[in-house]
Amino acid sequence: MLSALPGEKQGTYEMGTTKSEFRSIVIFGGAGFIGSNWAERLLKTTAAKVHIFDNLSRQGSRHNLEYLQKVAGRTGRLQITVGDVRDASMVSRVLKYATEIYNFAAQVAVTTSLVDPKLDFDVNLGGTFNILEGIRQHVQNPYLLFTSTNKVYGNSNGGEVRVEGQRYVELGRKGIDESQPLDFHSPYGCSKGAADQYVHDYARIYGVSSVVFRMSCIAGPRQFGSEDQGWVAHFLYSALEGKPLTIYGDGRQVRDILYVEDLLHAFELAYENREKTAGQIYNIGGGEGNTVSLLELIDRVEKLTGARTGYNFGEQRSGDQLIYVTNHGKFSRDTGWKPAVDLESTLKAIHKWYRGNRELFVPSRAERLEQAGLLTPLRRTA
Repeated sequence: MLSALPGEKQGTYEMGTTKSEFRSIVIFGGAGFIGSNWAERLLKTTAAKVHIFDNLSRQGSRHNLEYLQKVAGRTGRLQITVGDVRDASMVSRVLKYATEIYNFAAQVAVTTSLVDPKLDFDVNLGGTFNILEGIRQHVQNPYLLFTSTNKVYGNSNGGEVRVEGQRYVELGRKGIDESQPLDFHSPYGCSKGAADQYVHDYARIYGVSSVVFRMSCIAGPRQFGSEDQGWVAHFLYSALEGKPLTIYGDGRQVRDILYVEDLLHAFELAYENREKTAGQIYNIGGGEGNTVSLLELIDRVEKLTGARTGYNFGEQRSGDQLIYVTNHGKFSRDTGWKPAVDLESTLKAIHKWYRGNRELFVPSRAERLEQAGLLTPLRRTA
């Protein structure tokens, strides 16, 4: 079990005594959805030492770490630091012996950025800057992968958009590639976009072997989806729990979905081909073969679960794109990568994981106290 809770004394904890002599990897936000899946892959398929840095503020983060401790066993390859990316001195210390760094720590919701843009700025841009400076000060020949977002493109629909059934269709274009101009439409878009430009520029100026992934919607097991982030899982869980959904806009908005295991394979190929990928920015997503609208996803969820999904409509959110479909051709050409898992299989995998982990969706004592106003919540930043 971990010996520090969010808000308690921060520190570093290590299992076992064996030290890795191969790769020393720091994962910021390593207890989250993508981070924990990546840590599991590294522990199972490599000899790397994995150091997770996370403030444990997101739902399921403690469960993810306890699961990873079981995966690591007594190998001594898993190390955990409970900390916040806004703490520059702590970030600098954990980077001292790193050979690879993955930055998944983020404030992830456009809605939160509109309510508290200072928090959004401090975590997404300030936290990334702290990591870059820690690398510059300590790490020799570093490799860094930073996960950005399609939101840096703002309202990217430049062509004619029309309605076809339950979805919008954009005529004359096969997805968004990296030539699309940046156009930040929210504090979240600004903070992530500025951060990905800092990462890109540190590659040019300081020789950091950095790769930026501008990602579309990622989905898969261990995702605690909410209305603001992880919407595919959120739709599925809401149907299973009989909770109504709110659709912002008319529900015809289209996104491409990428299964998390396909993303992990992209991480592997980016590292293996780092002589080519270093200094590059890539759009990463499920592409044209894995698109779905909100209304279409509801139909798919109902077919899979047999549960009716109640929903109502709200006003379309600021900065929401009618259509975003990734053109991942650049990364595919550089590495040979392409998505392998379709949307139906992705939904089945999430459904299976949910059925095996129902207890994780029951509020913990701390969460019940927070909801009752008897416990001050920690700001959610990683």
